[in-house]
Amino acid sequence: MFWDKKIETLKPDELRELQLKRLKKTLHQVQHVAFYRNLLSEAGIKKSSIKSLEDIRKIPFTKKQDLRNGYPFGFFAVPLKQVVRIHTTSGTTGKPTVVGYTRNDLDTWSDLIARNMTMVGITQDDVFQNMVNYGMFTGGLGFHYGAEKIGMTVIPSATGNTKRQIEMIDDFGVTTIHCTPSYAMHLSEVAEEMKTSLDSLKTGLFGAEAWSESTRKALENRLGITAYDSYGMSELFGPGVAFECQERDGLHIWHDCYLVEIIDPKTGEPVSDGERGELVVTPLAKEAMPLLRYRTGDVTMLMEDGCLCRRGKKIARITGRSDDMLVIRGINVFPSQIEHVLLKIPEVGNQFMVYIDRINHLDEMTVEVEINRDYFSGELADLARLQKKVVKELRDSLELRTTVKLVEPGSLPRFEGKSKRVIDRREVI
Repeated sequence: MFWDKKIETLKPDELRELQLKRLKKTLHQVQHVAFYRNLLSEAGIKKSSIKSLEDIRKIPFTKKQDLRNGYPFGFFAVPLKQVVRIHTTSGTTGKPTVVGYTRNDLDTWSDLIARNMTMVGITQDDVFQNMVNYGMFTGGLGFHYGAEKIGMTVIPSATGNTKRQIEMIDDFGVTTIHCTPSYAMHLSEVAEEMKTSLDSLKTGLFGAEAWSESTRKALENRLGITAYDSYGMSELFGPGVAFECQERDGLHIWHDCYLVEIIDPKTGEPVSDGERGELVVTPLAKEAMPLLRYRTGDVTMLMEDGCLCRRGKKIARITGRSDDMLVIRGINVFPSQIEHVLLKIPEVGNQFMVYIDRINHLDEMTVEVEINRDYFSGELADLARLQKKVVKELRDSLELRTTVKLVEPGSLPRFEGKSKRVIDRREVI
């Protein structure tokens, strides 16, 4: 099951040669970005400094905060007229991280998605229902264009309206779905209530949140599918960076397009294969927004070679984050984003708590926030208006539905040291 057998089965020496060639090209491309010109100059790194793949460790890391500081187009390496699409990811404050794509970038990205889907046996004969967020986030359009490249029949159903989603699966004979695993579990329960067995389904592609083997087995039993794990992030194109093959024991990362390191998140030093750490990625085939040694914040490990499909080392399933980012229904949220929104509302105070629960297999976020003493009247009508205002402001900023509870001034806990404002009561599904 190969989309591009030659590139997917390169021998180790040939792969390293290609990686080094593309790394040097990326080093040339980043010279168009002021941040990298300064970074490399301060580190004393010239093009001639990188003679082997191991020399990449001479280059300082790129962090998410660097991208935020470059808002909006500070990391673009091509003129804006060559950027044919822009996506954004969540930022810690009011401004998102901006990601740009040239036409070649979009073609490369959709090609990676096509590799992933072909690797698990999906063909142009399949009918694909894409039940993830379209728009500024990359999950929807990435898989959409990859599936169309294969020649599949694509249904861009996006999120929500679960009963209608189920009707489309039955009516259109859908064979393959893509969504978060928690939404797939919810889908299975609603299907049971509707007394439909979704007989046409064969394959489920799931990602954007951590999930376990027990959830895989439950989804396969409930939906009658084979379930595969997917990994990606917008800064690295989007989904499609890594994917399970039919062995379903770790995810293949496309080494011709990504140079991968696993580091100790505290020291920045490399760790051994089989040892968990933070995933650091240098994309090797990006034009509009090349990156060097990007710290993803995702915790995983490199697995030993030995997969029967000969696609190189795999990464293990993502098990967590090395920072404070939350993933809620596939959307990235930082506590500082919530704080930024609340501080702009004079009627509420600066003390808040966030609770994350999983209810009926779906993530739910509740924000408790103190009312500002100067505005605390106790009138129910005033409280109702304020609650609606806070809900709207959070929804507009996070693009996520939240429950807001207003509490009396002084009622939330205070912290002498580092505050712990988020209580995540979910278990890994």
